[in-house]
Amino acid sequence: MLSHKRIWAAIDALAERNDLSASGLAKRAGLDSTTFNKSKRFAADGRPRWPSTESLAKIMEATGSSLDAFMALVQGEAPAVSDKVVPLSRMSTVPLREVPLIGMAQAGAGGYFDDAGFPAGQGWDTVAFPGTDLDEGAYALEITGDSMLPLYREGDIVIVSPTAQVRRGDRVVVKTRDGEVMAKTLLRMTSLVVELESANPAHPPRTFPAGEIEWMARIVWASQ
Repeated sequence: MLSHKRIWAAIDALAERNDLSASGLAKRAGLDSTTFNKSKRFAADGRPRWPSTESLAKIMEATGSSLDAFMALVQGEAPAVSDKVVPLSRMSTVPLREVPLIGMAQAGAGGYFDDAGFPAGQGWDTVAFPGTDLDEGAYALEITGDSMLPLYREGDIVIVSPTAQVRRGDRVVVKTRDGEVMAKTLLRMTSLVVELESANPAHPPRTFPAGEIEWMARIVWASQ
């Protein structure tokens, strides 16, 4: 089963097989040394964070492990030492799901969403998500700007669910009626106002009349 717990256990096992710590594995793969830290495996609110498919591909290349070998680790099995590197093009054999992808700046233009915030129109790319339990309307956005540092960096991919219930403290993507699209944390939402907060303290909180918000959708996953 491709679960959050088993994916992270497989990463730890791969590091151990190569006499590395999780940080050492990340460094060998050319990633930030904190990419696989235990503190990165869950968001501040307790939601699970998944490693990106790019990160998984890089650690397989860096350790000379095949996709089959890594999946054996996910299943708690001991893979054969003779496994070879599998080209990145074979990542499609992992049980992933393709979802629509668009840049956040591009998302502000008309025609990419319907009135309820579901993806629509043309011009969408796709990205593979490590899981199959998303609703059909889920999509991916590429982060721009620094307002959500250190949670999200420019170029990070977030998966957004228009049907997920939104609560105070959730990280959300919001589109205003003026066409602005932003990733923020929901501070407060009433029938009159919506208050949003940036993770980066250099960006002050923003308050909008409720009528100026076209739609709001919850972020359910983020790449690392």
